[in-house]
Amino acid sequence: MAAGSVAPRLAAVVCVALAVLAPAASGDGATLESVPDLVKAMYLNIESFPCVRLLNLSGEIGCSNPGSEKIIAPIVRFRNNSDQLVQPSTVLLPLDQMPDFFLRVSNDPELHQKVAGVLVESNGVNSLQEFSPDRKFPQDAFAPYSNLSHDWNPAGSGIMWNRYDFPVFLLSEESTQTLRKVSEKNEKSGNGYKANVGEFDLVMQTTKTHTHDSASCLKEQSCLPLGGHSVWASLPPIKNESTEHQKPIILAITSQDSASFFRDRSLGADSSISGLIALLTAVDALSHLHDLSNLKKQLMFAVFNGEAWGYLGSRKFLQELDEGADSVNGISSLMIDQVLEIGSVGKALIEEYPSFYAHAEGNSSASKKILDALQSASKSLGSDNVKVKEAASSNPGVPPSSLMSFIRKNTSTSGVVLEDFDSHFSNRFYHSYLDSPANINSSSIAAAAALVARSLYILASADSPVNLMTLNNIRVNVSLVEEIIGCLLTCNPGLSCGLVKSFISPSNSCPSHYVGVFLDSPSGTQFPSYADDTSRFVWNFLADRTSTLAGNKSSCTGKCSDEGEVCVGAEVEGGGRCVVSTTRYVPAYSTRLKFEDNVWHVLPANSSDPMSAADPVWTESYWNTIGLRVYVVQDTTYDWLVLVAGFSITAASYCAVHVGGSYLSKITKRD
Repeated sequence: MAAGSVAPRLAAVVCVALAVLAPAASGDGATLESVPDLVKAMYLNIESFPCVRLLNLSGEIGCSNPGSEKIIAPIVRFRNNSDQLVQPSTVLLPLDQMPDFFLRVSNDPELHQKVAGVLVESNGVNSLQEFSPDRKFPQDAFAPYSNLSHDWNPAGSGIMWNRYDFPVFLLSEESTQTLRKVSEKNEKSGNGYKANVGEFDLVMQTTKTHTHDSASCLKEQSCLPLGGHSVWASLPPIKNESTEHQKPIILAITSQDSASFFRDRSLGADSSISGLIALLTAVDALSHLHDLSNLKKQLMFAVFNGEAWGYLGSRKFLQELDEGADSVNGISSLMIDQVLEIGSVGKALIEEYPSFYAHAEGNSSASKKILDALQSASKSLGSDNVKVKEAASSNPGVPPSSLMSFIRKNTSTSGVVLEDFDSHFSNRFYHSYLDSPANINSSSIAAAAALVARSLYILASADSPVNLMTLNNIRVNVSLVEEIIGCLLTCNPGLSCGLVKSFISPSNSCPSHYVGVFLDSPSGTQFPSYADDTSRFVWNFLADRTSTLAGNKSSCTGKCSDEGEVCVGAEVEGGGRCVVSTTRYVPAYSTRLKFEDNVWHVLPANSSDPMSAADPVWTESYWNTIGLRVYVVQDTTYDWLVLVAGFSITAASYCAVHVGGSYLSKITKRD
């Protein structure tokens, strides 16, 4: 057939299809006027969030199509966990049944084979009392003590650490309603000739290339290591970046990332971001003081990325200190005197006043000084009634936290973790997408920020008498807490809020605190091309709040000319401004990885690093596209009937034409 004749015939076919379908569509108030309109009428794209394939040195977790093809299966709604499947199906699953269902699938190979895909409903959230897909002792392999049976996270089911050879998507609330109606249609039609099916396109590159662990997929370049960028800053700026004659460091730390069963729904409101907001607010309060340079100790702040995946940020930070890397120029591990970590602090309003718990490892005198500073800060707040209690001595040690990295690195580390719980997480939605702004209280975070800011000032004063007038003038900006909550934990305004946009041009409005993958070459530490929105905001915020203005107050769009200056707000239209600040990015990825010849290589475990052998070396698979859509298909039996009917009609037509032609030919000859 000539190429020129194909297009008109194809256009004719499309026009016929549109003509046939247009009356049906017009009944719904829609008009099919083009091929895209036809596609929209045929396929229903579903707003959803995928579970993806992650790998480590020993295997895989997460979700993927089992092969290289799309999956198509009828939609069946599970109403309870005793339901059975008679054929491969797309399971529409109520959220409250998710833990039991996935545990059942992991232990029932027959059921696993019949699950073609899972769509998790997001409605009915208010009725859930707890939901955590993480383990009961998260990241227990990194604990600096031997008692690993303690249930820090009683709600934990552990389902996010299993491998599922089928796609799983979390539906939006609107999509949940739509899919419920679709499943009801399937129930009503029973075994009719039409069925509503889900079509999944969740093919992971590691599935296609048969690279089923981190070492093999990095070698074949079908995955990338989990990672990002941490940030540290000093207040006031370190004038001479030589480590000689520097003051001892009081280091305040927190983390900025969270985890979830669903990659892009990792908000972590209480489990990580509440501590981040408290630290940023405390830095803001301290930035208004003018005598910090006279204190006996140097205040320093660090925000670690990748902590939910093997404490990537804190461990890499410590490695950079050991190696004297440019990212930590001006400080050394020997200078760190005391460490105060701000953990989960968003749920402390249990009584009439917020109560926090101080978790310390061991009974060192320096750790005792941190506890004393917290108690003194609590008393100084007076009528604000912020209480600090020492965590129960029956606890095995500090809870899962970045401080574990410091203790495992150096057992004599003096550190305390401030949390909103004692022996068990108060957060019943730890590492789930339900750890949202509704799960925290801004007053609790503000109270923690006030407590931390005053404690740091007391610690930095060392053995000198504390200036009570200055101490009492340290007050947090409560509205700043609420503003940052809106920026980092909601979609409206989200990262499009005024505060964030005064520093950076965000790539997305809706925040997600999943660590992501490390895309940069590690050599470009201070001007990373791919730092995520949260890291870039934290860097700019800390650089701004810990800075002194440069003498010339010059505008900038990148680097500043004078040493010791950084460019704050470089991404903003019109350029940023040069300020004197010691604020640095630090790469956050596994200490067992090396980037060489544009390829990541896995290094042997380091015998001098006690956490190296426990490092899983997490990676994330590549993928081409991720898609989910719903449409109606006919039963194959009906298709065969149509085919047979078509052949019959064609044969009858041929006979009719042949007989009719012969008859007409005879009549013509007679005439």
